[in-house]
Amino acid sequence: MTIKVGDTIPAATLTKVTDAGPEPVSTTDFFGGRTVALFSVPGAFTPTCSAKHLPGFVGNAEAIKAQGVDEIACLSVNDAFVMGAWGKSANAGEAVTMLADGSAEFTTALGLTMDASKYGMGIRGQRFSMLVKDGTVLQLHVEEPGAFSVSSAEYLMSQLK
Repeated sequence: MTIKVGDTIPAATLTKVTDAGPEPVSTTDFFGGRTVALFSVPGAFTPTCSAKHLPGFVGNAEAIKAQGVDEIACLSVNDAFVMGAWGKSANAGEAVTMLADGSAEFTTALGLTMDASKYGMGIRGQRFSMLVKDGTVLQLHVEEPGAFSVSSAEYLMSQLK
């Protein structure tokens, strides 16, 4: 069953790379007590994700945060080292937190997986964005297969006004 507006974010453990190495991130702690803009991409370093999706959130981070968002996070079914390297290559810095869902546990709990096996990628996350406040989904924008519009930074910003 797919998560929907009004639902609570499921408990899971994601991973991010820090200077000290991989660090577990509890979704309960990460999304609790604040407002988070989360966006999901099918894969790090993939064409649309690298050319448009991540750069859009990096470039608009200050404007998004000025509208009451405490943190912006990028989620992908990749390992933490890949997400860390992608974040560095995209100059994500402090603008966007790169979260790895290596086994697709969280993405599966959200009900937002897709099978990209025909592209050699296996089970991945659908392209989406959501706004989460204190662990509750306020907005959810899931793309149609192959599309890139409602999960963009610009679209999410337009929904925050």
